[in-house]
Formats: sequence, structure tokens, C-alpha cells
Amino acid sequence: MGASSFPIDLILFGMIAAFLVLRLRSILGRRTGFERPGPPLQPLTGQNAAGPVIEGQAEPATATAPRTLPEPTSAIGQALGRMQSVDRSFDPAAFLDGAEKAFRIIVAAFAAGDRTTLQGLLSEDTWRGFEQAIAMRETAGQTQVSTIHAIHSATIENAELRGQVASITVRFVSDQTSMTRDKDGHPVAGTDAVTEITDLWTFERNLSTRDPVWRLVSARSA
Repeated sequence: MGASSFPIDLILFGMIAAFLVLRLRSILGRRTGFERPGPPLQPLTGQNAAGPVIEGQAEPATATAPRTLPEPTSAIGQALGRMQSVDRSFDPAAFLDGAEKAFRIIVAAFAAGDRTTLQGLLSEDTWRGFEQAIAMRETAGQTQVSTIHAIHSATIENAELRGQVASITVRFVSDQTSMTRDKDGHPVAGTDAVTEITDLWTFERNLSTRDPVWRLVSARSA
């Protein structure tokens, strides 16, 4: 192959891929802590035995993560109180329940490439980062399987009210496995070992509107 036919397009694609990976890492956070073999999953029975479906496999439902609400007299508690004064239906405990469900849904939807679900739960900027990463994965013929084995805690780390716009940051500590495979099924990223991950996800909502959805505006590792 002569110098004139050097594959410049491959170099450009590689640069774009590296940029998107770094951007997604800042959105989704990175794994921290220790890794250990995953515990055996016990089959559940009953109406709610099945959890989110990822790559065609139903993940076992897990119990609600233990949580403690901020003291009403703390700075965070006072911010939550101001939110309640704007929207009488706002309840911090109910918000945490919803945030945990959103956490599970978003992780599952990203792994499955479910753009419709993601777009309804993410801010515009966050959605663009997720969509670019999914498109890049599809172009490469890759698939991702992610499983949340347990959420150890969900805690409100910060709360702000700017005008009518409420912003709440939640710390999630969870056990997960996540692996990306190429078109031939070979692993290219991630691990099948259970990893403890600490994430800080910030949700936002305009309390003056009828839209009840708290959308993810940022996420990072702690």
C-alpha cells in the first residue's frame, strides 16, 4: 500500500471514538472500589419477580435500598422544604423511590440501546451523550449487558431550588456487572465480576409545570 492510500479515515474515526468514550465516562461515571465474584441469584416467585429486562434477560428484582432522609433543619433539609412550599405534592421519600427506579431503568435502557426510554428521562445534553455512545456501539457491532445486582444505599447528597427549578443529587452505591462484547461475542470492555460502584446522579425538575418527571442532568463517579 502506497503512502497516498494511508487510511486517514480510520485515524479520524479513532479520534472521534476516543472523544465519545471520554464524554460518556463523564456522564455515566466510572467503576470504583473492589471487585468480587457475584453471589448466586435466588429465583423469585410472585407477581413482581421480574425486574428490568437487559439484552433479553429479565434481571431479578431487588429490595429497596436503605436510605436516610436529611434532617429538616439541615441545609439540604431546608432546601427540600422550600421545594415542598412550591409544590405541595413533593415528598422527599417518594422522590428517592422514583430516583432509584430511574437509576435502574436508565442503566438497563442504555445497555439495551433503548433510545425512547432514555430520551424521556434525560436532559437534552445528557441525552445527546448517551445517544452518541449507543450509535458508536451499534456502528462497531458491539452489544452491552449490564446487571444491577443490588443497591446498597440511595442518599440525597445535595438539593437546590433556583427560582422554580429544583435540583437534587443522589448518591447511589450499587453492585453491578457490565460487559461490552464485539460482533463475534468477544469481550472488549468491562468485566463479569461484580463491582461496587458509587455514582452521583443529579435530577432536575421545574416545579411550576405539570410535568412530574425528574430528568437526569448529570452523573459522575464519587
